[in-house]
Amino acid sequence: MSELITEAFQELYPEKEIKYNLFLKYSRKFKPYNANVKLYGNNLTFHLSKNWRKISKEIQIGLMQELLVKILHDKKKTMNMELYNLFMKNVHLAVPKTKTDEILEASFNRVNESYFNGLIDMPNLEWGSDSTSKLGCYTYGNDTITISTIFRNVEKGLLDYVIYHEMLHKKFKFENKNGRTLHHSPEFKRMEAKFENRDFIEKEISKLARKHRFSLRRAILSF
Repeated sequence: MSELITEAFQELYPEKEIKYNLFLKYSRKFKPYNANVKLYGNNLTFHLSKNWRKISKEIQIGLMQELLVKILHDKKKTMNMELYNLFMKNVHLAVPKTKTDEILEASFNRVNESYFNGLIDMPNLEWGSDSTSKLGCYTYGNDTITISTIFRNVEKGLLDYVIYHEMLHKKFKFENKNGRTLHHSPEFKRMEAKFENRDFIEKEISKLARKHRFSLRRAILSF
């Protein structure tokens, strides 16, 4: 399977000799279409979610090239990398929508009507852990918005703001600029600032997170 990595490397660096031991592993532990690369000494190991097995060779090569330029701190671009980015921006269209929640769905619909004219397709919606550091996330590969459970019983505006932030990720996806992948582009930040009472809500969310951290610390100390 390392032939794919070899092809990806040689297309990026035709003038260079490959001095690494190459390994490619498909894992069931990863979320759909996640991947990473690790360099230990001369061992260059790519870990891809099992979903990548059925995707075309060209797109897989593009993924590996994206990982290569990041770990080698380069800014090269290839047609296969463009194919990979196009695939990731559109993979959500084929993802089945099987997860939802009444509270999250109501929040999504409020935000969709107020800020997107109802034009954002509903993704999978689920609660995550009670994290105070990762309040929400949008995962491209399985088209899922996940929200920290600390928002389960809060004032609607706080939950709506976090949902809004993740919906912006679904809308704008990402862009590549000067060898960097931007998930919070200037356009993203401009639209994020349009949320009503944003500054006040961000302060309230900070208070909520601190309250939960304190409660957790107290629970641990009294155990």
